[in-house]
Amino acid sequence: MGDHLQKPPDHLVINVEHRDDPVSLVTEADAFAASRTYGRIALRGPLFGIAEQRRGERPRWRLITDMGTGFPQDARDELNSHLWFRAKDDTDDPRERRVLLDAVHRLETEPLNELTVGDTRYRVVRADEFARSSGGRLEPPRPTDVDSEGWDVQTRTPSTTKGFVIDHAAAVGLTEGLDRVGLLPLSYTSDRYPPDVLADSQRALRTHPGVVLLPVVFRVMERKEKSWSMASSQHPTPQDARRSLAHYLKEVMPLIGEVDEREAAVYARAADGFMKRLRPNELEVRGRCYQIVRVERMMRIGPAGPEGPRRSDIDVQEPMKIRPTMDEWGNIEHNE
Repeated sequence: MGDHLQKPPDHLVINVEHRDDPVSLVTEADAFAASRTYGRIALRGPLFGIAEQRRGERPRWRLITDMGTGFPQDARDELNSHLWFRAKDDTDDPRERRVLLDAVHRLETEPLNELTVGDTRYRVVRADEFARSSGGRLEPPRPTDVDSEGWDVQTRTPSTTKGFVIDHAAAVGLTEGLDRVGLLPLSYTSDRYPPDVLADSQRALRTHPGVVLLPVVFRVMERKEKSWSMASSQHPTPQDARRSLAHYLKEVMPLIGEVDEREAAVYARAADGFMKRLRPNELEVRGRCYQIVRVERMMRIGPAGPEGPRRSDIDVQEPMKIRPTMDEWGNIEHNE
């Protein structure tokens, strides 16, 4: 009898909460309509970042990076810099600084996917990036997605990913709960993936059966004849992505020599026209089609928390020294 009353583990619980405030109701309706319109899922591939688990916060993990790198070693390098700056700026205790710098040294020479430093545990974590599609079109921003204003390229919205708490059992709305249930069996199936990638994807369904959705982000994508290619990094709001597209067309293309002076003027005029529209999400110029795309990221969760890199993930970079040498007193060698 007692066995039947035991609470299931957090990584198997999806806690759906009814929310009847006006904002939630509109957001739920928007999400439901989008899921019916854009019913197919296009998996792009893995992203990596760093999560931390502090004493007292367990079993929850917290992201300390943007989950925007495509290789595990890039995430390890982010952790390397994070710990180095903690040693430089966040402590005056030589013993604490020494512990942090010892961890930095290990990351300079070892491809570590998990590391405990003091009372904090760090892990390289993995997520799959995907977009929803319909009829060959990728989903644009939704009307209820949080947006920003202005075209000044120096304006940047703070990250919505850094600080995100990975909590599989946290309450979510009905549509997100249904989304997560639908994503539980999602794996790589295309024959364009090598056999070891397909096998690891199937294995993850057993080892990490839970799914958490990270905050939505936005990219500029360029439509090719039979596919899409990324034309920007990920951005926290659609307007941040729009700004990056306008900046690329007006400033970057001429700078890198991608277009001559006459073509540069054509692209600049197209960008100016784009900027005059109200929340534009698509631009065609010289036969090229750019679109602001809504990008989602799903992270698999197992009994021990978020999934780390898989054996088949591309990981050919070597650890290396990222920052100057520092001693436990905070002295930095600048002559390296």
